[in-house]
Amino acid sequence: QVQLQESGPGLVKPSQTLSLTCTVSGGPITTKNLYWNWIRQPPGRGQEYVGCISHSGFTEYGPSLTSRTSISRDTSKNQFTLQLTSVTPEDTAVYYCAGGRSCGTGENHLWGQGTQVTVSS
Repeated sequence: QVQLQESGPGLVKPSQTLSLTCTVSGGPITTKNLYWNWIRQPPGRGQEYVGCISHSGFTEYGPSLTSRTSISRDTSKNQFTLQLTSVTPEDTAVYYCAGGRSCGTGENHLWGQGTQVTVSS
């Protein structure tokens, strides 16, 4: 019954900031022991862990993206957000928000449908 929905611009210019929001319905994002992830999948490639925010608000980022990534939340709106700065065409991917028992790609039981983000001039 819990549903996740990504939203945000589908086209971003190089050097700009990619901003996405995940809206969670059916349950609070503050639920104990739930971790909320951003995961992306470039065309023809596997999933890549972008980062996560925990039920208590602690954050963690993927090693290659830590300098450019920020994840935050708004508990009043039951949303968590992704900001990825200084984007390049290599950031083009389908971006998913997901929830589960840990940070990472492998233990998420709740998934959004994904949203295509293209970085192009």
